[in-house]
Amino acid sequence: MTAHGSEQKQALLAAIATCQQPWQPQPQEADRILQAIAALEAVNPTPAPTTATDLLEGDWKLLFTTSLELLGIDRLPLLALGEIWQCLRTSDRRVVNLAEVQSLLGTGLVSVAATFEIVSDRRLEVSFQRLVLGLERFLGYRDVATWVDRLGQDQRIWTGIDFPIQPGNRRGWIELTYLDQDLRINRGNEGSVFVLQRPTTGRAQ
Repeated sequence: MTAHGSEQKQALLAAIATCQQPWQPQPQEADRILQAIAALEAVNPTPAPTTATDLLEGDWKLLFTTSLELLGIDRLPLLALGEIWQCLRTSDRRVVNLAEVQSLLGTGLVSVAATFEIVSDRRLEVSFQRLVLGLERFLGYRDVATWVDRLGQDQRIWTGIDFPIQPGNRRGWIELTYLDQDLRINRGNEGSVFVLQRPTTGRAQ
């Protein structure tokens, strides 16, 4: 990545870090972040990100999003979003989205398992398969990587709510607009943007 690109990457991370409430930024904060996202996308160092499986693979932590579906959770009474992850397993083309949710009953987990197909140099077509949710203490949740591996076994989880997603709600796509070793920007089929960072130590524990 060029020095100019590095500066724009740091500018984006700094803009996100200055938000008082990451999931509920003030309008001026959101505008600054969106401008920084566009500037960084313009210097994307990976022109064909869907083929860069060594970069895509891993567990990515969400830093910022405009997704109303996700942000709506944080605006519900007595609920608050915690960490949100998107985990890619390129060998069997699986993706798992999971979000921690704080409530009066304890920490809950909402996870969606899906498969994906590569349809262009920048786009993945996603087929959502399964929704699993419940309280972490009942689900036996320990860490992100172990949970993703458990969902990959395709065994029903009886200690939470586990059901298939109906065919009419299964399809979506991800446009990869920026990708390097530890930062990824996606744009989704509903117009949302996602900024994700991968821990440099490997899979999340």
